[in-house]
Amino acid sequence: MGRAFDTITDAMRSFIERQHVFFVATAPLDGGHVNLSPKGYDSLRVLAANRAIYLDLTGSGAETIAHVRESGRITVMVCAFEGKPNIVRLYGRGRIVVPNDAGFDELLAHFDAGPAAARGAVRSIVDIEIDRTSTSCGFAVPFLDYAGEREQLLEWSDARSDDDLEAYWADNNARSIDGLPALQG
Repeated sequence: MGRAFDTITDAMRSFIERQHVFFVATAPLDGGHVNLSPKGYDSLRVLAANRAIYLDLTGSGAETIAHVRESGRITVMVCAFEGKPNIVRLYGRGRIVVPNDAGFDELLAHFDAGPAAARGAVRSIVDIEIDRTSTSCGFAVPFLDYAGEREQLLEWSDARSDDDLEAYWADNNARSIDGLPALQG
């Protein structure tokens, strides 16, 4: 059934690239709230056997950013809702790369084909150094039909100027729900 590895195998990479959704889990170091976030929009890329990145899109909170900045710890889970039952987890340490950081544009270029990368919804990119991966059965994961991406976030962000987005981030994404610093103005 489940197996652990030190790297992202070719089979894992192929599986990850076919999925439409993934989940990200983080937690603060000293108590507080564990965060689990669903992600979509073809926003995850495997760059190497020990490295993955994903687009962190504008949201109502910034827990992942705050937790990664505090400890670096992050887990990505991808599970099959179609086809063969499978779950892949990527464990590692992340770093937050915001638009003004060196290297942001180079990382963003990996997403040129994705709709979210071309719009103002991207507030950061999470760059993860993977130190462990695992597979497990997805026997209990239900079959779900993929009907398409929701457009609301992209439409919402497209309707705002860069200044509007910066103000939203300052008002809603500056701190985690536990008070940890997330996006700085």
